[in-house]
Amino acid sequence: MSKIRKGDEVVLNTGKDKGKRGTVLRVLESGHVLVEGINIVKKHAKPNPMRGVTGGIITKEMPVDISNVALFNGATQKGDRVGFKTLDDGRKVRVFKSSGEVVDA
Repeated sequence: MSKIRKGDEVVLNTGKDKGKRGTVLRVLESGHVLVEGINIVKKHAKPNPMRGVTGGIITKEMPVDISNVALFNGATQKGDRVGFKTLDDGRKVRVFKSSGEVVDA
């Protein structure tokens, strides 16, 4: 079970987009996350007629290290650290470290 999952709303802690919020699109095995609207770069793409790829300058999101994002806490309107807790019925859930509030419903 990972602390940050696909679909979570996160806040970027460092870098050129510090403070921006976005939704996690993908969690990569290399310890990186792809966040919607964050770390957007311009890439120069060569045309490839065999694959039907047109050339030019494209903008796309690049992965960010998972340590540079924090889960967004709606109650405090800030990024928050995440921990784990086992409930009485045996389920393991994520909780915010600051308040102890359960992230997953």
